[in-house]
Amino acid sequence: MQNPNGTILQLYHAGRLAAALRAFESLPSSSPASAAAAPAPLTAATYAALVSACSRLRSLPQGRRVHRHLVASSSSSPDAQLAGNTVLGNHLITMYGRCAAPDSARQVFDEMPARNPVSWASVIAAHVQNGRAGDALGLFSSMLRSGTAADQFALGSAVRACTELGDVGTGRQVHAHALKSERGSDLIVQNALVTMYSKNGLVDDGFMLFERIKDKDLISWGSIIAGFAQQGFEMEALQVFREMIVEGSHHPNEFHFGSAFRACGAVGSWEYGEQIHGLSIKYRLDRDLYAGCSLSDMYARCKNLDSARVAFYRIEAPDLVSWNSIVNAYSVEGLLSEALVLFSEMRDSGLRPDGITVRGLLCACVGRDALYHGRLIHSCLVKLGLDGDVSVCNSLLSMYARCSDLPSAMDVFHEIKDQDVVTWNSILTACAQHNHPEEVLKLFSLLNKSEPSLDRISLNNVLSASAELGYFEMVKQVHAYAFKAGLVDDRMLSNTLIDTYAKCGSLDDAMRLFEIMGNNRDVFSWSSLIVGYAQFGYAKEALDLFSRMRSLGIRPNHVTFIGVLTACSRVGFVNEGCYYYSIMEPEYGIVPTREHCSCIVDLLARAGKLTEAANFIDQMPFEPDIIMWKTLLAASKMHNDMEMGKRAAEGILNIDPSHSAAYVLLCNIYAASGNWNEFARLKKAMRTSGVKKSPGKSWVKLKGELKVFIVEDRSHPESEEIYAMLELIGMEMIKAGYVPKHSWKHAIVDHIDSDLFNEEMLAEYG
Repeated sequence: MQNPNGTILQLYHAGRLAAALRAFESLPSSSPASAAAAPAPLTAATYAALVSACSRLRSLPQGRRVHRHLVASSSSSPDAQLAGNTVLGNHLITMYGRCAAPDSARQVFDEMPARNPVSWASVIAAHVQNGRAGDALGLFSSMLRSGTAADQFALGSAVRACTELGDVGTGRQVHAHALKSERGSDLIVQNALVTMYSKNGLVDDGFMLFERIKDKDLISWGSIIAGFAQQGFEMEALQVFREMIVEGSHHPNEFHFGSAFRACGAVGSWEYGEQIHGLSIKYRLDRDLYAGCSLSDMYARCKNLDSARVAFYRIEAPDLVSWNSIVNAYSVEGLLSEALVLFSEMRDSGLRPDGITVRGLLCACVGRDALYHGRLIHSCLVKLGLDGDVSVCNSLLSMYARCSDLPSAMDVFHEIKDQDVVTWNSILTACAQHNHPEEVLKLFSLLNKSEPSLDRISLNNVLSASAELGYFEMVKQVHAYAFKAGLVDDRMLSNTLIDTYAKCGSLDDAMRLFEIMGNNRDVFSWSSLIVGYAQFGYAKEALDLFSRMRSLGIRPNHVTFIGVLTACSRVGFVNEGCYYYSIMEPEYGIVPTREHCSCIVDLLARAGKLTEAANFIDQMPFEPDIIMWKTLLAASKMHNDMEMGKRAAEGILNIDPSHSAAYVLLCNIYAASGNWNEFARLKKAMRTSGVKKSPGKSWVKLKGELKVFIVEDRSHPESEEIYAMLELIGMEMIKAGYVPKHSWKHAIVDHIDSDLFNEEMLAEYG
């Protein structure tokens, strides 16, 4: 090549950047091995063009080759000391910054014998561009201490660093410095400040500054529109977007449309979104990757999935982010089949799914019917190598839980190596939702030993299980842990602790924690304690708390009145209970719910006012539930009212024909009243329809381990010894004079028709 400088510069200025670099690489001395031996006679202008080409192409390997060639050539080049040329150094810093090599940019900067404001601005920008905002501010501070005046580029980069760090305080200082140095009116600085204020929640400050900009450009408009959209001021964002269109000085680009579409999606205004969609077609941006993805997402957020899909398919070259967006749009709506079709199309396009794709699909798997597809997705993510991603595994665990496959959820849990708090919360929640409180407590024992950062979700799950099992000791452990972890001041957790202490019968501990909360108490704190006292029959204490609560001006909620009505019911305060029920809606605006009505039914039934209770049920604005009928049925047994008991049992069986408790209670009523023929007929009906009494369940903690027992369960490894001990205890009870309440066999033999009971049934109740 006779004149490499002329050739390279000609190609560069013609925009043929890759060709210019190929011309450089074709030089005999362009390889690192021969660079020192026979350096090519390139000028500073040529090197600047080559570095700029690497910068624009984001080609770090070629940039490093040019840099090495420059260093090797500096001693013999016609332009002496090329390596120390400040302009070339600035180009190198910019190139390394754009090629994601901030450390190399800093090294070039540190080795420069002479720096100018461009050098400082370039190295600061290189760090901001690559997520080194803290280092960028450090460099900015060093620049000011060196006495170098910051230009608009350095100031703009410093403001962007403050934006990334969310450091508005330092950003205001930079803003003040810009005003003092008379750079505050520079457009680059103003745009950066608008972005900083808007992104960090100070939208009013950002908009005030935006309005002061005389010659707004696309970045100015885009910064304030994006700021409004991101901070929840969607209508303001759309208004500014409209003003930009009306002004007509600038045509919106894909980023303006993207922000506008996001604003429409956030407020669910697909009609306005359609108008902006039409405008994007006018500017030929509807097929743009960024704008098109935002458009599709807007329709999806507005629940218009058909339009979302059409918009997505119009994108010329959708990337993984676009595919994930449309797949998740269908997944969120529970349309698993459609999401899987899109997932298949995405893979056919050559794109490799990532964790976001898989998590979206897993979220759509709900219920047993989706378990098959969930297992297929599980298999797929293993093949993709995503089974090591904790967030993916957490979603997989939750999927199995939602599909009611708790064993598989437990398997996934145990296979996760780097379990985090989300993992533990997911499995604890799964066990709690599937009525396995004993598993929750076992897992908590492991969690307490292995995971130091429990949160209130974990502890609330454990407390819920402890309340169900009445496991007082575990409640104490959770309370102690919450104190050590600094969570004891969390109001929600404290309220849960009060509720759990009360449910476990430890009202003194509940009251002690309630008093410790002091001014941190809310209506839920009061209600939990009132309900706790009421459930254990401390009506006076519950009602005194209610009176104290009202005197402090705390408005009760619906739970508070459940506690108050329950308290009145437990001690027979019929008039008081009816009074409190009557003031709920007129004084506090609380419309009585089924729970409140159940309390009134219980109040009247316990007092023997069965007719009034039945009339109350008949006059309710909604259909009675099983709890009300069971309440009436139990009271009928207590007061030996066979007719009312029969009506209550029929009410239960109309709702749930297989409800064993209704049959059992009604049988007890017939037996207590001596109506053995009806007793036998009902027992025969139970056997014919396959209704069986639910087995009893009990538990005990032995040597630090929770033992659970179910009636007639032989699965325990020591079941033979357990049943042998039960027989011994039974014999000792009989020796001590224990006599069963009813001698069913003798009563049946003496009073019923032999056709109604066979020997097998007699043996069952004998």
